[in-house]
Amino acid sequence: MNILQALFFPPEQPGGVSSMVPYIRERFRKIGWQMEMFSLPKRIRNKGHEEIEFATFDWLQYAGNTTIDKYIQTYRDYIWWVKLRLTGQRFDLIHAHHPIAALAMKHIYPDTPVLMTIHSSYERELILNGRIAQDGPEHRFLTSIYRELEQQTDRIMTVSQSFAQYVGAYLKQPELIKVIPNGYDEKRFKPVPHENEVTQLVTICRLVPAKGLDILLRACAELSRRNCPFVLHIIGDGPIREELEGLSQQLGIYDNTIFYGYMLHPEELMPFFDVFVLPSRAEAFGSVFAEAALCLLALVGTDVGGIAEQIENGQNGLLVPSEDPEALADALETVINDPHFRYEMARAGWNKAKKTYSLNRVISELKRIYTSFDNGISQGTHKQET
Repeated sequence: MNILQALFFPPEQPGGVSSMVPYIRERFRKIGWQMEMFSLPKRIRNKGHEEIEFATFDWLQYAGNTTIDKYIQTYRDYIWWVKLRLTGQRFDLIHAHHPIAALAMKHIYPDTPVLMTIHSSYERELILNGRIAQDGPEHRFLTSIYRELEQQTDRIMTVSQSFAQYVGAYLKQPELIKVIPNGYDEKRFKPVPHENEVTQLVTICRLVPAKGLDILLRACAELSRRNCPFVLHIIGDGPIREELEGLSQQLGIYDNTIFYGYMLHPEELMPFFDVFVLPSRAEAFGSVFAEAALCLLALVGTDVGGIAEQIENGQNGLLVPSEDPEALADALETVINDPHFRYEMARAGWNKAKKTYSLNRVISELKRIYTSFDNGISQGTHKQET
């Protein structure tokens, strides 16, 4: 089969889809499949002028809204770029990893099966980051896109049971969603034996309110008040970096906190830390937890979304309620003061990640799905009922 993996932006950042799809392509190529990747360069802006219509709702009722107009223009730009770069090319199947990519590909290749993996919720991210209001026009528009995807694509997949339930609330047939957790090439993650005199905490994420780093800093301030030694490493960049740096100074923990900014391959540094912690306010899957587990780090996260599906509290990590710096401080104090418990949890997390989040498992599941479309799709045998 000749398969196209359709991304949104180029896979040049670590984490989630960006760190998985190139390895999927590599593995499939090794077994003789044709597979290419396609994405929209960030420099492409305001090139498309296609008339946009959706089959399941009228988007024009939202026209004039800045966020929605930008989304529609990005959709137009994606269509323009596909026509420019892929004219004359044919594929047996297209696997999209962003709603705009899926809809644009189906627009141009209406007779080609298009599969869609929904990796995250843009509307929830915007709400948690204070960009849009719950139940506002942007929220209604973005959640309407799920029904459009159900109508237009040939199969919807997502990365966790909790996120499948979330997306399913907007679909006619949520039972048809296929859940395939992300998978990782184990060769990328190499645990390194080390002894740190002071426990090294690390978090890796985009610096936005949804990731709850303000809660993490307040928890670390509580650790400091308890005379519990630590160093916190924050890898990533984003719009609230300056705010977080200011908060760490205000809380008196700036000297114990290191802001690295953006790093292309944090997995190369991660094995030298002791504890991975991320108190997200929402998370469809939380790829970085699996990556940290494969680096043999102890895990501490919030009891939300896909994080709660990865961590069995007290077994392979610790879960705490979101928005609770005191509970997070308690969990961190436990893993700091009990290195043996920390190591046992890290070992259990490593074992689970190798078994559950193996790239081989993902390849096997995708191969089965892809080949199911090899015959009979022209008769509509695989199209989701709408």
